[in-house]
Amino acid sequence: MTARYITTPIYYLNGEPHLGHVYTTVAADVLARYWRLSGAEVKFLTGTDEHGQKIAQAAEAAGKEPQEFVDEVSKEWFQMTQTIGSSQDQFIRTTQPDHYKAAQALWERLEAKGQIYKGAYSGWYSVRDEAYYDKSEITDGKAPSGSPVEWLEEESYFFKLSEWEEPLLRFYEEHPEAILPISRRNEVISFIKGGLRDLSISRSNFSWGVPVPTDPKHVMYVWIEALTNYLTALGYPNTDSQEFQTFWPNVIHLMGKDIIRFHAVYWPAFLMAAGIAPPHRIFAHGWLLHSGEKMSKSLGNVLEPFQLIDDYGLDQVRYFLMREVPFGQDGSFSEETFIHRINSDLTNDFGNLAQRVLSFIHKNANAQVPTPGEFTHEDEELLAKASHLHESLRDHMNAQALTKYCETIWAVISDANRYVDHMQPWSLKKSEDPQDQQRMGTILYVLSEVIRHVATYAQPVIPTAAGKILDQLAQESRDFASLKSPLKAGLELPKPEGVFPRVEVREAS
Repeated sequence: MTARYITTPIYYLNGEPHLGHVYTTVAADVLARYWRLSGAEVKFLTGTDEHGQKIAQAAEAAGKEPQEFVDEVSKEWFQMTQTIGSSQDQFIRTTQPDHYKAAQALWERLEAKGQIYKGAYSGWYSVRDEAYYDKSEITDGKAPSGSPVEWLEEESYFFKLSEWEEPLLRFYEEHPEAILPISRRNEVISFIKGGLRDLSISRSNFSWGVPVPTDPKHVMYVWIEALTNYLTALGYPNTDSQEFQTFWPNVIHLMGKDIIRFHAVYWPAFLMAAGIAPPHRIFAHGWLLHSGEKMSKSLGNVLEPFQLIDDYGLDQVRYFLMREVPFGQDGSFSEETFIHRINSDLTNDFGNLAQRVLSFIHKNANAQVPTPGEFTHEDEELLAKASHLHESLRDHMNAQALTKYCETIWAVISDANRYVDHMQPWSLKKSEDPQDQQRMGTILYVLSEVIRHVATYAQPVIPTAAGKILDQLAQESRDFASLKSPLKAGLELPKPEGVFPRVEVREAS
């Protein structure tokens, strides 16, 4: 699959961006950057979900019309993507005219295929989740997410979800990696096997949404309307468009595990019913916990990501998010572990390796990449570890194993640091023997080549810092294909500068 379509969920405008939103967006950005550097054709989509009862209520509370309200708040979310260095190709908003067109076209397609009928809905509904829940899922008046529910009775249009139980199970049996990680796949399969009921897909007690094309007294339910954004961005309903033909269904939907049901049950059912192939993969990552709970504005435990970036640096935050928590599992954030990870992995390991090697070259090798002599077994072993990184890293990215991606790179960085300590080029510098001088140059060449490889592969995770290190190696070509050619000896290098300053633990006030 040479084309890659990477999406985040579109973020709901009922609050400000927090570290959990940054986590998902950075993960998607890492994937997009990696595949661009691999030479793949990539489209990376993120954006905002701007309809629904919660938005209408929030706008009213702010004394504004809904469109005015979402125009203002959406800017904050777009700015979040800029602040975290997200390289999205498109930032979509569900109030765009082309999205109205796409969502209504999907509705009409489903209606034409006999998949929608009118009825009456009565059941438990969470305004906060924009979701309906079965009685068995309600505990103490709350949904599984912890949000309060209310009994809702209204006229509604329904999608014949019950007809898609067997097709969904068959699809997931034939495509075992369509949902990752495996724990989420098992959860989805179990839910489907528990029996699917027809799904209410319209609301009539508020008007802030995409109107049902054949009955404008109803607006489309958020989980059919909003999910259509993934098609809107590719030009739907024109399925012959170049982007649609290139990128669908070669898509990886990234999201938090709390919305897996909507993406892995409802969404593929809508698509199959409309005659559109389901997505290639749905990856539901875990929650980034704070004080043992999922971060949310309603719980008051949100970590402000932009202050972290101001205090410690963007690449430092990006690296921690990708490295600390195995991607797909829950993990906790604490400032203490954050600072330890920065100082250990970035400052002590990668930063120290680059700084001491490049500084030594600048002072003792005429600020040029040395010409190597004959390689020893140890030289070849370290060079091989760097040159073979590609295979392992490719496999990790294909599985969205972002934490393992970081671990694999840093394992080579650790090997390079041990190699420096063992080879001691500073001792060879003291020798007047020409062979020792040649040997010193070979060691420095090997280390420069390894640093070039690890910095190149680290670009998706820490783009600015890795770019600075590649600047110090005077590298113009920085895609993965450039690593097929060896580092050019004699290349003049600029004066090196430290990239990862040490962070001091702040004393409690």
